[in-house]
Amino acid sequence: MDQRIFHGSLTPDHLAAELIGAFNRGNWRAQRFGSNDSVVVQIATREQARSGGQTALSVSIQKVDDGVAVQIGEQSWLGVAASLGQSLLSAWRSPWYLVDRLDDLAQDFENLQLQDLVWKTIERAARAAGASQELSERFRRLTCAYCWTANPVGEASCIACGAPLGKEQPRTCRYCGFLLTSTETVCPNCRKKQP
Repeated sequence: MDQRIFHGSLTPDHLAAELIGAFNRGNWRAQRFGSNDSVVVQIATREQARSGGQTALSVSIQKVDDGVAVQIGEQSWLGVAASLGQSLLSAWRSPWYLVDRLDDLAQDFENLQLQDLVWKTIERAARAAGASQELSERFRRLTCAYCWTANPVGEASCIACGAPLGKEQPRTCRYCGFLLTSTETVCPNCRKKQP
């Protein structure tokens, strides 16, 4: 499962509406389950699809501090693999059968790219809402432990009293957007080493 966190004024309801608008068309159908702080959107091929094999995946959207966490489940491949196998078998019998299966092949290739298409839709919606995987404005201020003055992220010492702020500097994982402390070298969310 792939998870990414987007910081900013983005809600699960907003993302779910974007996904339904983008994928409830043509050979795909999109359904929404849950509300408010926890939403699941299931995207699947329609049962009576005119071409291609069957596939499905679920997108879980959770409200987190200053944003949302989006997790895409594993995509079901069996129907697409069966459709591609049927096209291969038809081509093996006679290459002219591929002409009859062009619509199936095109839909199968689109189905294989479903997870990438979902991430592109989510990232486009996040950009439109002013959200990103970078630190949100709320986390761009550090409070000095000595005098309680708000300081911009990156300051080595407090602008009011001069106390050191080095160990308190937050940052986000460049791969998934998870909030990290300055001492974390491996993201606890995606397990990728940080530069």
